[in-house]
Amino acid sequence: MAAVEQSPAVVPVNLLKEGPPGPQEMLSLPNLLNIRESLAIAESLASASLMTSPAAKRRLRARKIELGLGEEPGYEPPRHLLLYLVRMGSFSSAPKILNEDTQDNDVDLPEKMSREELIDHCEQKLEGSPRLVRRKFTPVHNMNGNLEDKDKNSDDERIRILQWNVLSQALGQNNDSFVCCPDEALEWKRRRYHMVQEIVSYNPDVVCLQEVDHFEFLKKALKTQGYQGTFFPKPDSPCVYIKDNNGPDGCAIFFREDKFKLIDTQTRILEVWRVQSNQVAILVTLEDRRSGKRVCIATTHLKARNGALLSTLRNEQGKDLLEFVDANARGAPVILCGDFNAEPTEPIYATVMNHESLALGSAYSTKHNQEPSYTTWKIREEGEVCHTIDYVFYSKDRLNVEAVLKFPTGEEIGQDRVPSLKYPSDHFSLVCDFSYRDPKSE
Repeated sequence: MAAVEQSPAVVPVNLLKEGPPGPQEMLSLPNLLNIRESLAIAESLASASLMTSPAAKRRLRARKIELGLGEEPGYEPPRHLLLYLVRMGSFSSAPKILNEDTQDNDVDLPEKMSREELIDHCEQKLEGSPRLVRRKFTPVHNMNGNLEDKDKNSDDERIRILQWNVLSQALGQNNDSFVCCPDEALEWKRRRYHMVQEIVSYNPDVVCLQEVDHFEFLKKALKTQGYQGTFFPKPDSPCVYIKDNNGPDGCAIFFREDKFKLIDTQTRILEVWRVQSNQVAILVTLEDRRSGKRVCIATTHLKARNGALLSTLRNEQGKDLLEFVDANARGAPVILCGDFNAEPTEPIYATVMNHESLALGSAYSTKHNQEPSYTTWKIREEGEVCHTIDYVFYSKDRLNVEAVLKFPTGEEIGQDRVPSLKYPSDHFSLVCDFSYRDPKSE
């Protein structure tokens, strides 16, 4: 039986601190009416802060002085607005429905299965459904062998990473308004097996996922393939405000236990201007059981929504994320992947690529020096949405990109885009093969 937590007369926005919120940390519902005006001012100031011309900087400084916001460079939203922004996206006027992750207790799988056995099991559960959109690898450096049929095993030092926003079941079915997606495609008892097929088909060594709200199912299914996983939920997931939810969504990392030894796990609630946000990150340090080489792998899901103010907020989250990764990598090469909710033109992309000590590159832009045309392609009520917002960044001085998985064409995806009966998420997975660079070649 789900526990229902009733909303108070006021909305506590310091959700991430222990103890009751103080008066200065409360945002009364009537005051929400004033938020629009504050947001409009903040959006204009954030837009100006992104401009680089001296004249624009002078205008921003004058406007900030006029509004009593100080003379420091850049723009930091006032605290009352910032506390609202980090909560934006959760349904604060609705009661929380505190369900546990138990909706997949009906799934019965043996502890061990071959990859073919698990894929066949999924196909049986999906009988009558169209096959998944199939994709091929493209080599970045010269490689021998068939990439599609490559047998990944514990004796191979190369690392295959699968990065994927799997689409939260609660949000996808109840809140995301995919107007061209048939209801059947979003039914969980069907969709979960397509998700497993997508992951297992590419035989990754490490799996980084976002919007996970059925972790126990993925843990059970991937355990049959020898994966160990860890999950970190959002502190105020929008899922928990939706009826029949399966608990909060968050990020997860799985890795092959026969290939890697877990050295360290770290989690973080990302901060913006010294205030905790509703976005999280997970980091694991893994050691290759055969070679003893280590790699630090992190994943995140940054704040969504458009506009200069949210773009600036994402950049602040990204700065905190990079500090977190840099502090915990401890000299190991880094692979940082996730849904950054930002096109390559946004500040966060340059912030990641220009981080001095991490020295990161983008795996998918390695060969042609540009990102894919899209990583998500959906149709919502406002129209067609086609963006590049998911990335796999890596230590370009320590690792080589050997191959990446191609994205399907518009024709292969279909005119109704995704999610669909042929693909279970509104984001496509990114799959990359890495190898350690030979120090002698540097």
